[in-house]
Amino acid sequence: MKVACVGGGPAGLYFSILMKLQDPSHDITVYERNPVGSTYGWGVTYWAGLLEKLTAHDPESARAVAESSVRWSDGIAHVDGVSTTHHGDEGHGIGRHRLLDILTDRARSLGVRVEFEHDLGPDDLPDADLVVAADGINSKLRERHADHFGARVSVGRNVYAWLGTTQVFDSFTFSFVETEHGWIWCYAYGFSGDHSTCVVECAPETWSGLGLDAMNEADGLGALEKLFADILDGHPLIGRAQTGDAVQWLNFRTLTNETWHRGNLVLLGDAAHTTHYSIGAGTTLALEDALALAEALRTTTELPAALARYERERRDALLSVQSAARHSAQWYENLARYIHLPPAQMFALLGQRHSPLLPYVPPQLYYRLDRAVERLDGLRRIKRWLGPRVARTLHARR
Repeated sequence: MKVACVGGGPAGLYFSILMKLQDPSHDITVYERNPVGSTYGWGVTYWAGLLEKLTAHDPESARAVAESSVRWSDGIAHVDGVSTTHHGDEGHGIGRHRLLDILTDRARSLGVRVEFEHDLGPDDLPDADLVVAADGINSKLRERHADHFGARVSVGRNVYAWLGTTQVFDSFTFSFVETEHGWIWCYAYGFSGDHSTCVVECAPETWSGLGLDAMNEADGLGALEKLFADILDGHPLIGRAQTGDAVQWLNFRTLTNETWHRGNLVLLGDAAHTTHYSIGAGTTLALEDALALAEALRTTTELPAALARYERERRDALLSVQSAARHSAQWYENLARYIHLPPAQMFALLGQRHSPLLPYVPPQLYYRLDRAVERLDGLRRIKRWLGPRVARTLHARR
C-alpha cells in the first residue's frame, strides 16, 4: 500500500510506524509543513494505560518514550495560599519536542520518509492508496470537503495561554488566585528535568479586567509571574517567541465531525476530534486513533470497510471521553460554584469535574454522597454504571 500522511504530529508519525511494522513493503511518506524542531506545546501528559498499549505494539519506541518521561502521583491545589494534596494514579509527562523526535527517528529507521517544510494542500496531494489527514484542527484536507465531513466547532467561554517555565513541579499542581476582577488559575506539571508546562486560564472578564488582553508579551508574562509567584518561586514563565509582541490567549475549540472518511481520505487525531485540554487526553487519543486505524487496515481487506470500522470503533471509544472533557471545561467555567468550599472538598470535586451528575447536585451534597460511595463497593459500581448512561441521555437531548 502507498500511504501519504499529511501532518507530522504524534498521530501521523505513530500510524506510519505501525504500518511499517505490519508490512515493511508499504510505501509511506509523512509530510510536515513546519521545519524540524519547530513544534509548540511544551509538555504533554499520559497515563500508564497508554504506555502499556504502546509497548504491546512497538516496544522500542515505547521504551524510548518511557525513558524520556517524568512521573508524578500527587496532585496539589493552592487556593489563595491554602494548600491541599490528593494522592492519585501515576501520571507521566514528556516534552512534545522529545516525543516527536522519538517517533520521527523510529519511523525513519523503519523506512518511512519524513519530509519537513512540505506543505501539501488538497490540490497537490500525491497519488496514494490511502491519504491520512493528520493535519490538526485546521485541517486543509478536511475543509476541502467540508460539506461531506460535517465539521462542527464549539468555542469555550474561558481564555487560556499555554506557557512553559523553568520551575520543575514534581506533582501535578493547581493554583487558584483571586483578584479584584475575578479568579485566575493555572495547571502546571513537569515534563523534563528542567522545564514544566503551565496552562493559565480565566474568564474573559478577568482577562480584560486585569489588562492581560492589551499587554505585550513581556508585560503579560510579568503580570502572570506576580500572580503565581508562590508556586513559581522566582522562576520565569516562557511564551512562544514566534508569536510577536503578545502572549497568545485562545478560546478552546471543540471539534466534531459527522463522518471521518471520504473515499481513500481518512481523518486522524485533532483533524477528526478535539477534547478540552483540562483532561490531558489529546496526545493519548491521537495515538489511540493511530492504533485503531492500523488495526482496522490489518484485519479488514477492503479499504472502505476498514475505514468504516476504524470510525465506528473510535466514535464508541470517544463517547465517554468527550463527555468527561465537556463537563471538565464547564467545571472551570462555573468555578464560582466550587471555589469557596473548604479546600479539601473543592479539590475532591475538582477531581470529580468529569462527572455528568455534578452540575445537577449541590456541591456539598455531592461531596458527601461521593465519600459515601467510596466506602461502599456496591454503590461505586452503580455510580460507574449510571454515569455514562446519564451522559448519553444528556447528549441525546442536545
